[in-house]
Amino acid sequence: MKHSKVFLIASLLIFYASSVFSQKYKTASDTVKLNQEYVSVSNEIAELTSKLTIAQNNMPGYQTKAGDANSDAQSSADASSKQASRATNGDIGDAKNAKKKANKAYNNAQDARDADNKVKRQDKKIANLNSQLEKKQARLRELDDMKLAIVNKSL
Repeated sequence: MKHSKVFLIASLLIFYASSVFSQKYKTASDTVKLNQEYVSVSNEIAELTSKLTIAQNNMPGYQTKAGDANSDAQSSADASSKQASRATNGDIGDAKNAKKKANKAYNNAQDARDADNKVKRQDKKIANLNSQLEKKQARLRELDDMKLAIVNKSL
């Protein structure tokens, strides 16, 4: 029991002291560097925000293209299936037409797959940009806290 109290007190002291020592900028002479990093992080946030906005604005276009490609693939697959059933009882011309429609259906299916992959890549890009933006905003809050600590210390 005695050891746990000592451990608890030591843990609390380390916890509270770590926030003070974790600050990169501690004195008034560090404010120039702090302000430079603050401006840099703010610019990075603005850049990430613009990239995120562009990516989000492009997403409906990718989704529309993917939907169109999927419907084209489905309709060409249906046409190919009908042509193939005619070719089973038909002549060589029907077989050639069936092959052409099958190739077209295959190409449309590949286009649909590519469009779906573009949508997935865009989703990942948006998620990545959101993650980076959150990290930069957290760093900006840390810098604000450091500024506040320097101001309070100098008073």
